[in-house]
Order: sequence, then C-alpha cells, then structure tokens
Amino acid sequence: MKSKPNYSHFKSWKALLVALLIFGATPQSNAATILQEEQQEEFNQYKGKIIDANSKKELVFATITIQNSNISTVTNTEGDFALKVPKALADATVSISFLGYKTKELSLKELKESNKIALETAVTALSEVNIVVPKNAELLVRETLNKKGADYFEFPTLMTAFYRETIKKRKKNVSLSEAVVNIHKAPYTTKQNDAVELYKARKSTDYSKLDTLTLKLQGGPFNTLFIDLMKYPEYVFTQETIPLYNYTFERSARINDQLIYVINFSQKENLTDQLYKGQLFIDAEHKILTSAIYELNITDRENAARMFVKRKPAKANVYPTAVAYRVDYREKDNKWYYGYSNVMLEFKINWDDRWFNSVYSMTCEMAVTDWEKNEGKNLKGKEKLRRNIILSDEALGFSDPDFWGEYNIIEPEKSIESAIKKIQRQIKKDKIGGTAAIPKP
Repeated sequence: MKSKPNYSHFKSWKALLVALLIFGATPQSNAATILQEEQQEEFNQYKGKIIDANSKKELVFATITIQNSNISTVTNTEGDFALKVPKALADATVSISFLGYKTKELSLKELKESNKIALETAVTALSEVNIVVPKNAELLVRETLNKKGADYFEFPTLMTAFYRETIKKRKKNVSLSEAVVNIHKAPYTTKQNDAVELYKARKSTDYSKLDTLTLKLQGGPFNTLFIDLMKYPEYVFTQETIPLYNYTFERSARINDQLIYVINFSQKENLTDQLYKGQLFIDAEHKILTSAIYELNITDRENAARMFVKRKPAKANVYPTAVAYRVDYREKDNKWYYGYSNVMLEFKINWDDRWFNSVYSMTCEMAVTDWEKNEGKNLKGKEKLRRNIILSDEALGFSDPDFWGEYNIIEPEKSIESAIKKIQRQIKKDKIGGTAAIPKP
C-alpha cells in the first residue's frame, strides 16, 4: 500500500485570494469625487470588437498591441476593446493576436471610430509540422519552467497596469473597483518579489443587492500578479508537485507565426488533495510558456472554503464552486514578460433560515498597458501596496469620464458601464439635494 504524499511543501492560494464575507448592516457608500488635474499627452482613441471570422463569436482576452512600442490592451468578456495611442504614433501599426488564431496587422490609419476586426483560426496538426514532437510532455514542462532566466526579462521593469475587480450576484454586477498601478517587476532571474504602487483607484457598489453582506476581495492586484507562473512557479509547479500531475499533448496552434504546443495537465487519479488542472501553451521551437489557463480541482468543498473564505455569516455555509486562472505573456525584442492575468472565484452561500441559496462570483484581472526599464526607481516602505490590501476600501467613488486621461484600460462590459452611469447620475442628483449617499433603488 502506497503511503500518502507529503504536501507540506505545497503553497496554497489561501494567502493570495481570499473572499471576505462580513455579516451585518450595509454601510453607506462614500461617493466622494476624485479631482485631479494633470498634464496629459494628446492621444487618439480607437474602439472596436474582435470576433471569430467564421462563427462571428466575440474573442475574449484578445491582445491589441502597437508595434515597436510597449503599448497594449486586451478585449473584455464581450470582445470589445479601447486603445489610447499618443498622436505621435498615428502612423504606427497595430497587431491583434489571440490563442489559436492568425495574428492580424493593421495600420492605425485604417481604423475608424468604431471597428469590427475578424481573426481566422490557425490550427496545425502535430503530424504536419517539421518540428520533432517531444515524447514526454512532463519533461517539456520541466524544461520550460527552467528557462525563465534565458527567455524572460533579466532586468528590473517598471510597468503601468490596469486592474479591475468585480462582484456579481448571479449575473448582475453589484460591485466594481478599478485602479491604475505601477508594478516594480523584479527580474525573472531573481527570487525577489514584485512590488506594487497604487496610482489611481475608483469604485462603485450597490449595497442593496448584497443580502446584507459586505463582500470584499483581499489582496487586490497581488491576486493577479502572483499567477505569473514563470515568476512564481512555486504556487503550482515545484520539483515535488510536478510528478503529481499527468501531462498529455492535445494539439498545436500558430500564434504570431510561432508553433505552440498545447499541453493538458491534471492531478493523478489516486490523489485526493486539491491541486490544479488546465492547459499550458508552450512555444515549440524555443520552449517558452506563452500562456496558461487552469483551475483548482475542487475535491473537498469544506477544505476549499477554508482556503478562500476568511469570514462568513454565522447562519450560513459558504464554499467555492469554481476557482479559475489565466496568465498571458507578451514578447518584445526576443524577451517575454507578464502581460495579462485573470482570476475568477465563484461560490455559494447556503443560508440556514432561507429557502434559496445565494450565488456570487468574484473576478479580478490585470493588464500591463506600458512598460520601461526600471532605472533605479525603488519604492519606499509606505509607497508599497500591502499584500493584504482590500482595494474597495482604498478607492473612492467613480469620477468624471475623463478621470483616466491617456491611460489604457480594459473596456467595461455594457452591463457594468450602464450601472456606473446610473450611479453617477444618482450621485449628481443627491449632491444637488445636499447628500452624497447612494440610495437603494
């Protein structure tokens, strides 16, 4: 009889992604307006939707990049994007890429005020290419994880990023927090942790839809930053945990004219501990991780609840039903770096004294929109964002539409955008009446 593996080396996500459920009276929202006036470089804004050329389905998290620059953004869950480009780059070329699709290049001069851009699929059977397919998928994963020093940024980087976290009750948005942050990204060759500086933040919450609960997400941008598998592999893959998974080749795809192996991984059947399952996208020629999409394999919901729920109502059981992750990398001058990540947590609340359960989902995502080499800029202690930050407690109410200036953000979903506008109108109305509180609808 085999002895049970020792998982003491395995770092759980408990310290990284925690849903705080506080039972009590709903607080009044702080609807103060952020007023900042800054010198801003003139820019042009381009909007549009990225779709599949055949099915016409929206492509979620497609990357839009200005060539020969560090400017980029991603599409939202409805395939929409908004890209702000300095007028000095009006003659530049924009690249649109998505996993498994042919990259499209367009001149900015070709773009209109509103654009619909279709991408064609680019799937290649492994037997049709001239690259020798590795016989052992696990060895390929090991080799890829060991190459971060050669293929990823070896120098300190100062990144500008857009961060958003949302809370939904079933399918309706009840809370939204957004921020522009500066990431002091440490070289991939070191074990030094990244540091984050909060630059601007805003929020909007409809407390009337929260079942007298105040739902908060602890960790803020660090939730998304720490799923950079090449910088922090210890949260999923270590020398001890790599053998605990099964690895198989699924298919290949071409991305930016590079052949990509798609490797499935899942925990071995005889293991009951909660590990992960998902897909790794590895550049076939250079053995570089370009993207990863995975989820927690929930085998024990009570244990999963202890991992993710810090506080809960006394008369309710709270447990996650799904925890999913995604990280994408980008390339510049033959070096790769963290570009985008997304975390989704879905959970149920079973009330002791109610007929119906409550279903909530929390999503946080972060996209690097610009970067430069960090020439000796170091954050002091008070400037560093705390790893246990609750962004919704730090941010103020939503400001005017020009608040974000030239910063690239992820285009809001229509439902979120409509909710924000409704609350903004109510805030303005209440100010005229002499109060800044957001009333219940």
